[in-house]
Amino acid sequence: MKRLTAFMFILSCLCVLSLSGCPTATPNTGTEGEVANEGEGEPAPGTPSLGVNAPLNGARVFPADNPWSQAVDNQPVDPNSDALIDSIGRDTTLHPDFGANWDGGPFGIPYIVVAGGTPKVSVDCYYPDESDPGPYPVTANAPIEGGPNGDGDRHVLMLDRDNWVLYELYDFHFPAHSGAPYTAGSGAVFDLKTNALRPAGWTSADAAGLPIFPGLVRYDEVVGQGEIRHALRFTVERSRRAYVSPARHLASDESDPNLPPMGMRVRLKAAYDISSFPEHVQVILRALKKYGMMVADNGSNWFISGAPDARWDDEEMNRIKEVPGEAFEVVKMGPIVTD
Repeated sequence: MKRLTAFMFILSCLCVLSLSGCPTATPNTGTEGEVANEGEGEPAPGTPSLGVNAPLNGARVFPADNPWSQAVDNQPVDPNSDALIDSIGRDTTLHPDFGANWDGGPFGIPYIVVAGGTPKVSVDCYYPDESDPGPYPVTANAPIEGGPNGDGDRHVLMLDRDNWVLYELYDFHFPAHSGAPYTAGSGAVFDLKTNALRPAGWTSADAAGLPIFPGLVRYDEVVGQGEIRHALRFTVERSRRAYVSPARHLASDESDPNLPPMGMRVRLKAAYDISSFPEHVQVILRALKKYGMMVADNGSNWFISGAPDARWDDEEMNRIKEVPGEAFEVVKMGPIVTD
């Protein structure tokens, strides 16, 4: 995750002096959390199952009037759409940043659905001034993006299905030894029953200050439900030093107005023909036409985030790579924050 180096260095120094933003952790073996995550039969329709990358069974993450849930297929095109698409790559194609097999295992951003009674632990954050103090329902089997030894963003996403609260951590590490703390770069807590945003200027576990989980392509939606009812999340190599709601944080030093601000939303053009794509790819492309996707972080251009699952058909999902950037347009943006 690329962030403003000087700004974050200052925060890191502050964290060394005082970890008041994220209190000292109390290590947890995870045993009680695992018990709390044991289901009792199949949940009712609309109630998420428990466990790693568990299906939500039709439950919608945010309220229907939340930006992630709102359709944008009839919204006007931003007047600077062409230049913004050019900056991301008109001839560059989409890329599914998730799947069933890469380097010996499923890849993407994993998550875990936990019960409301799951014990919580404190986490030491090295960006405490923009982190929610928690505690967080981290269980022993909580999946880390990239795996236990991964050296990437190491996100950990936890969805409390009973209280409908989302907990997200960036650069998470389990205690190195008994008595050591749980640590992370930053942490954010979202009450999914509301449309509340992060404070202005705050990051989250993501550079844009957005929640990560609502923007993932998930197997249970694509294959199980046959429909995605929310916007997706994607990355760009170069972004502008700006953000637009619902994003709350900028992540660049570049002021070029033709670069995308964090939170910018694009959609697949209505006229783009998706009839030749496989059924499950069409589910994703229909969502991109109706709900679009938001710039959430700096990374590779046109990389769409999703949750890993051994059942993904990688050959099928790779057909997404046939969709060029020129097939997209920018949805008209509201006020752009540059400070």
